[in-house]
Amino acid sequence: MSKFKAWVAAARLRTLPLSVSGIIVGSSTVKDHLLFQTNIFLLAILTTIGFQVLSNFANDYGDGIKGVDDDREVEKRMVASGLISAKQMKLGIIITASVTLFIAVILIYLAFGSENMIDSLLFFALGITSIVAALKYTIGDNAYGYSGYGDVFVFLFFGLLSVLGSNYLFTLTIDWCLLLPASTIGLLCMSVLNLNNMRDIENDTKNNKKTLVVSIGLLKAKKYHYCIILLAIIFALLYTLLNFNSIRQFIYVIAFVPLIFNLVTVCKNKNPKLLDGELKKVAISTFAYSLLFGFFN
Repeated sequence: MSKFKAWVAAARLRTLPLSVSGIIVGSSTVKDHLLFQTNIFLLAILTTIGFQVLSNFANDYGDGIKGVDDDREVEKRMVASGLISAKQMKLGIIITASVTLFIAVILIYLAFGSENMIDSLLFFALGITSIVAALKYTIGDNAYGYSGYGDVFVFLFFGLLSVLGSNYLFTLTIDWCLLLPASTIGLLCMSVLNLNNMRDIENDTKNNKKTLVVSIGLLKAKKYHYCIILLAIIFALLYTLLNFNSIRQFIYVIAFVPLIFNLVTVCKNKNPKLLDGELKKVAISTFAYSLLFGFFN
């Protein structure tokens, strides 16, 4: 594998559609379309992608130097395989964090200008917090990804902050009703993480990586998976019912069909390593939901 392909692999491109889903939902729910600005939307997308790539690099680096990925049989990691050295990955993390923060600063300035200093400082602080959270997931002695708190991080940052925050960039107000679609996105992202952790349960247990799945066991993790998928669907439907204008608003249920098949697959699964393909299925379904919801909302 060439060095370029190694970096592309480390970025884990298949996770990027999932990361922008919240931005699409939050931006599409701007009720006054005159407030929508394309440049803010695109910068928000770029910022979110930057944070996702940073998180993926940090995860590769953190697990790699701790030896967690040494025996990984699926989705080869770059630091553990030696295709990218720990020093090179550390530099990649620094560059990605710097570029992402620079884009975020431009986004904040365009959204709030110099007259909304409190909002600017708040969103800058959220940007710094997002970088720290991405790094602390697997890096350091107290990495929260090793203590079962990864699900909370995903729900807060990829769900609530992504949807409510992106909507605020345009409206400068918080629409609390958006907690419903924000929770849908957050829960679906959690389900992808849960699938990932179910797939890796054997390797994580051996390396003392105490994910939620390792802590509660595979059987309870499956039940947890059913709950968060079904709750995500319920919250999406409830939001549409509360904001009903046309039957076409429900067209996004098409994106939920693969999720039902996913539940069946998880229920029947006896070899967690075979769940790898399900991650892409749920990620694409989440992205499809965001697009259909955004276009027909």
